[in-house]
Amino acid sequence: MSIFIDSIEALDLRVPTSDTLLGSDPFHKKPNYSCVYTQIKLSNGIEGQSVCFTSGAGNDWIAYGVKDIAKLLDGYDFNEFTSNPGIIYKLINDHHQLRWLADGVNRMALGSIINALWDAWAKSENKPLWKLLVDLPSSKIIDAIDWRYLEDALTPEEALNILHDKESSHQSLENDLKIQGPKAYSTAGWLGLSDEEIIKTVTALKADGFDCFKMKVGQNLSQDKERLSFIRDVIGYDAKLMVDCNQIWGVDEAINYMTELAEFKPMWIEEPTARDDVQGHLKISKALEKFNIKVASGEQVPSPVVFKQLLQSGAIGYCQIDASRLGGVNDVIAVILIAKKFEIPVCPHGGGIGLCNMIVHYSMWDQIKVASHSDSQVVEYLNFLQEDVFVSPVQVKQGHYVAPSCNGWGLEMQDSFIEDHLYPSGKVWNGREESGSITFLA
Repeated sequence: MSIFIDSIEALDLRVPTSDTLLGSDPFHKKPNYSCVYTQIKLSNGIEGQSVCFTSGAGNDWIAYGVKDIAKLLDGYDFNEFTSNPGIIYKLINDHHQLRWLADGVNRMALGSIINALWDAWAKSENKPLWKLLVDLPSSKIIDAIDWRYLEDALTPEEALNILHDKESSHQSLENDLKIQGPKAYSTAGWLGLSDEEIIKTVTALKADGFDCFKMKVGQNLSQDKERLSFIRDVIGYDAKLMVDCNQIWGVDEAINYMTELAEFKPMWIEEPTARDDVQGHLKISKALEKFNIKVASGEQVPSPVVFKQLLQSGAIGYCQIDASRLGGVNDVIAVILIAKKFEIPVCPHGGGIGLCNMIVHYSMWDQIKVASHSDSQVVEYLNFLQEDVFVSPVQVKQGHYVAPSCNGWGLEMQDSFIEDHLYPSGKVWNGREESGSITFLA
């Protein structure tokens, strides 16, 4: 039976997190956690949802991009997507005029459409998104990927071999992850928070079984040393500690700064320099090797091609895919497969609005079908913007994500959250619209 796209809607939702400084880092001093909430309605009544996370200003740029791209899908036969999920991706990504815009907002808007289509597909199969990916024939996974610029690093044949390599163990891995989901780590040390606020969060998470924590650094070396010292006192040296500077440093600056912080034995330095500087990441990685500090990056890497170079060259030790930075599922599964070839653990970037809800599905698929183990991966978790936002908020237990059981991504939002946070008409923005806009400076 033919199923058609009836409508596509993109909502601009923003939360004034700049009031609390949750999410603050050296670059994003007063972020307003925001997302474009894309909804695709099919003629059979199924609705597919996705979120594209931003930190406030510019959210409307992505919403416009989604609405513009949606014109290409007016009356589109949904069965064409499920028959070959790579066709519609290539139609949009290769558009003879839009392609001139390159990556960034263009690819993020593409991803918003693609991720909502995958959500609708999983719902039509009555499966969580991770289960849809696990159960799909490998040929469908291969068809979803645009191989043009990737197969010098990974060929479709190699990807098939990866997907089938440990096939006999996939069911037992799935059973295990349904009992105890992917291991989580928490970002607790936002730069704008007080030491007391951080200690309170870390203590609560430790009580729930967490033993991996991430701190923001890069604003002031002496203050960073003081903070990392007291954090180590709280979590001890048996716990894992990661640090993240959100690209604030130049290459040599990153090396010098991290040499000073090496005494605190961080597991990784995240985003030590510009997101697309492959050679810079490589130089930093080599310089920090003697301290056993690896480089983690990826949450703002703008394309699978840059990921390819980071992975192929050995510039990163942890691959941090993001659920809404790239062109949706099609791009992300390609990066996960390339990471497997070069034996780089996939440790997804979470947080924001809805990212945690999405990345757990990628981790489930990776740890069952691609890496086929859970030995070295940790998945970011943030303990806010869940309960009052989503109908089925993510859950953690004993330091692990609970495997998602609802169909699709699980991104259905509370009507009250949408009504209150729609920008600029929602009531939380009434009288303070400017603090959510591009003219709001920190």
